[in-house]
Amino acid sequence: MLFALIARDRPGAHDIRKANRDAHLAYVKETGVVVLAGPLLDDDGAMIGSLLILDLPDKDAARAWADNDPYAKAGLFESVTINAWKKVIG
Repeated sequence: MLFALIARDRPGAHDIRKANRDAHLAYVKETGVVVLAGPLLDDDGAMIGSLLILDLPDKDAARAWADNDPYAKAGLFESVTINAWKKVIG
């Protein structure tokens, strides 16, 4: 089942994102459940959050994945939403 995870960074947390990027990318690679992913950008091109499409059995598994992301553990995110997602195009 696919889930869209949208995480918004806390204001002024760019250093947290930078410091934990390698651990986050390693987690993405080792778990193997991320179908698509990338940062959300503001109008100036600065990173302000993340969008990930996860392939997991249920929403509880998606929430557990999100909670164990090094970005989340470091306190980067102000908010995280997870919704079931249906691929229609692409």
